[in-house]
Amino acid sequence: MEALYLAAGSMLLILVLWDLFESIVVPRPTPGRFRIGRYVIRVSWRAIRAIGQGLDGRRGDTLLGLFAPAVTLVLLLVWLIALIAGYGLILFGLRDQLSPQPQDLGTALYLAATSVLTLGGDVVATGPAARVVVVLAAASGLGVVALVLTFLFSLYGSYQRREVLVVTLQAAAGAPPSAVALLETYAQLGLVGRLPGLFVEWERWAAEVLDTHVAYPLLGFFRSSHDNLSWISTLGTVLDASSLILTTIDGLPCGEAELFRRVGSHLAEDISNLGYWSDSADDKGRASARAGLDRAAFNAACIRLAEAGYDLVPVDLAWPAFELSRSTYAARLEAMATYWATPSMSWLGSDETLRSPVHPQEPDDPAD
Repeated sequence: MEALYLAAGSMLLILVLWDLFESIVVPRPTPGRFRIGRYVIRVSWRAIRAIGQGLDGRRGDTLLGLFAPAVTLVLLLVWLIALIAGYGLILFGLRDQLSPQPQDLGTALYLAATSVLTLGGDVVATGPAARVVVVLAAASGLGVVALVLTFLFSLYGSYQRREVLVVTLQAAAGAPPSAVALLETYAQLGLVGRLPGLFVEWERWAAEVLDTHVAYPLLGFFRSSHDNLSWISTLGTVLDASSLILTTIDGLPCGEAELFRRVGSHLAEDISNLGYWSDSADDKGRASARAGLDRAAFNAACIRLAEAGYDLVPVDLAWPAFELSRSTYAARLEAMATYWATPSMSWLGSDETLRSPVHPQEPDDPAD
């Protein structure tokens, strides 16, 4: 019977330590079936998302915004409890090397808890094997806490760098963001020549988000602190702006827009391959409907771009090219937005927004 306790405890410890190694230490995606952290995140997110979507807008968004920081602490608690259970099973299997000898599993778990949390207790390890286990329990307990705290600081650093450009773009693209409003603003302010620089900046942003969010998928659950904004909708906005320049607007440099579109599409593809997405038909249906863009909306966008002063490719030629370019990222971004319950509209803007510019021309000064 002692051998069974030793084997069960050892297997649990291996599972916990391997999960910690893959989740925090390895800076790349590590798919695997036996991942405690992954199941904790998935199950708890489904429950919180269902509750949050049942509340009114602000309260629901506040609840969803608390999820990522809270689940990081929950993971720490789950890992510590699993360590205590593993070491408790092993110590119960070695109870003849403890003084006083524990009479039940609960006492062994108590000794494991005092060792993992480095509190000290009234049960003493007298045999060599039990002493090694107690020392390893203390070392692993401290190590887990240190790893998770370091991980949390790293997550917040990546989150803050991600949000800087998201918030900055709001001044030009509005909230929710719109690719048409973005291009309109640059035309009205005489900044069209700075569009290539915008795409270079967002190319670097996309590369960093790709690296951090694929390595640490929990970052995707961190929501923007600003209303009607999300990094997903903002990425879609800039991708749509690049697609419009590549397929619809004539006479602008296309190299920077094309490079950004490639990196941004790669970002959407790699994150959508992480396996976090729900397989429910309702989620897929909502994502597909939101990703669609009809010809009437595209025509309205072209009218606004022409009024802003852009030279356009004939609409009949631009539409199929734009639709093809957009197909490389739109459905994936909408699947991500649906799963993470982030603000998302048609990336070009709603029908009302497309037909009513959010950046109207300033009235002429009567003194002129």
